[in-house]
Formats: sequence, structure tokens, C-alpha cells
Amino acid sequence: MRALLIGGTGTISSAITRLLVEKGWEVTLINRGHRNDELPQGVELLVADMNNEDEVRELLEGRHFDTVAEFIAFVPEQVERDIRLFTGMTDQYIFISSASAYAKPNHDYRITEGTTLANPYWQYSRNKIACERVLMDAYRNDGFPVTIVRPSHTYDERNVPIGVDGSQGSWQILQRMKQGKPVIVQGDGTSLWTVTFNKDFAVGFVGLMGNIHALGEAVHITSDESLSWNQIYEAVGRALGVKPVLYHVSADFLASVAPYDYQGSLLGDKSVSVVFDNSKIKRLVPEFKCTTRFDEGARICVDYMNSHPECRKQDPEFDAWCDQVIETLERAKKALKEN
Repeated sequence: MRALLIGGTGTISSAITRLLVEKGWEVTLINRGHRNDELPQGVELLVADMNNEDEVRELLEGRHFDTVAEFIAFVPEQVERDIRLFTGMTDQYIFISSASAYAKPNHDYRITEGTTLANPYWQYSRNKIACERVLMDAYRNDGFPVTIVRPSHTYDERNVPIGVDGSQGSWQILQRMKQGKPVIVQGDGTSLWTVTFNKDFAVGFVGLMGNIHALGEAVHITSDESLSWNQIYEAVGRALGVKPVLYHVSADFLASVAPYDYQGSLLGDKSVSVVFDNSKIKRLVPEFKCTTRFDEGARICVDYMNSHPECRKQDPEFDAWCDQVIETLERAKKALKEN
């Protein structure tokens, strides 16, 4: 079996690349050549810019793949380009969408693939919805062999999943925990969230590859473990050997004052409880089962980040902003109590 991965070195796709090689697939990656130093032996690498359609067409001329997986398309123009490129070149095209495309809060606490797609807070999610629409039209009208996959919050050992962070990832939050400084949690921390380890996600994804029952279908792949944000932060603290000091702040307030895109990531996603019904992926891929509990995943992340300096990205700007938010709210509390 032959696979072409567009990207192939990100949080999700790197685990898929490794698993495909383990299963004996012939794997070709096409990307701009960044972060390819950790690719498993035997992977073919084609360095090209997908935005240069003519260059890619020439590079792939005469080739055929059982599955093409697109990890780095974000707007309709990019999937329209892919339809032109890969029609007749592949038996299956998998598009990575996003579970942030689901309308939240949902009418039912369980999210299924039939849940309405709508996100007024996040352009990223609206673009993914538009991409899905283009691809499903191509499937219905022209038989383009698409499968849509919607990941939720998927992580690997290089970055602990956190709700409120800065531009440099989660390391600064871990530092605040170790220093005994309060860490900001959106809302009251009781909304439910789902995080999925990338190696578990890869099992479901690879099971969809070459799967005729997945054609024309949209599927989300997530863990069945639902945790409150308080539990997520506390699990990270235990992995660090500390009890974190949690400071709860309204998601609306954070989105209105932050220099970061919390409008989309919080109001459009992480501030609302999500529980996923994974019966569809389990029906399509019977072997799919998430085996990494988050407390275990948190320890894997902390151990890896402690031993890999490149993952320990300091973020003094975010650290100072957290202090400013907390100090401002504490002053407001004090002033109101004194009145």
C-alpha cells in the first residue's frame, strides 16, 4: 500500500508516519523540508511548496497512491487545488478538518458526526467547514474519493495540553506551577474536555486509510476520557510533583483583554464542555482504542520536555501578562470588598 502525506511531521501526522512504516506501507512525504530530521528510515521525502501547483503536478506525474492525506490545507482554495491535482491519482483523499467546527454548546452533551457545523467565534473553524463543503460536493457530484477526519485536542510528548497559554506553548505554565505561582484556568474549570495522545489517534487514522467504508464519510477520532480543566491542570501538577495553584478567570474576560487569540480558541472551543461519541470510528476501525490516560500522557510530556531543551521555550511576555491579569482582578476584588 502506498501513501502520500502532505506535511507528515506535525503533532498528528508524525505519529501516523511512524505507524504506517511499522505496518509496511510505502510512505512518501511532500513538504517544505522542515522538521524532517526525525523521519523513520524508508520514508521518501519530496521537498516542494504545495502552493506551487505546477511544480507539484510535475513532481508527482505518473504516480498513484492508495491514500493521499492532507494535513496542511486550511482554506477552500487549497482543497480545490488538491481536487485538481489528485483526481485520478489516488483511491482515497483524507482531509484533516477540526472538531472545533462543531457548534458549541451542542443541543446534546454528546457530539456525533451529525452535530451541526458552525463556529461564529473562529475563522479557522469556519474555513475548515468551507473546505469540507467543497470536498463533499466533489464527492457527490464527481465521485472524488474523500474521507474527512475531525481531530479534537491531540497532543504529543513535546507539549502538554493546556487551556490558556501564550505564543510559545505550555512550558511557561509548567514553570509557573513549579514556582508556586497561580496559573490561569478559563471559567470555573469544571467544563469537560477531551485530549487525545497522538499515538492513539494514529491507530484510528491509519485504520481509515484504504478503508472503502470510509469514503464519503466524516469521522472524528478522540479519546473516550472526559476530564474537567481542573483535573487536566492537576494531572500536570502531579506529573511535576507539585500541587498547582489554579486561578479561575471568565473566558469572556480573557478573550476581551488578551493579546492572544482566545476569542477563537476559548469562546469557540475550549470553554464549552465537549464529550465525543466515538462509535463511528470504532465501527469503521474495530481495533481503535485509546490506551494512554491523560495522567500517563502528562508524565510522558513532562519527562520528555525535561530532557529536551528545545521544548523548554521561555515566554516572559505571557508570564508577565498572567501576573497582570491576576493582580488586576485581585485589586478589583479588594476594592469591591472595601466599598
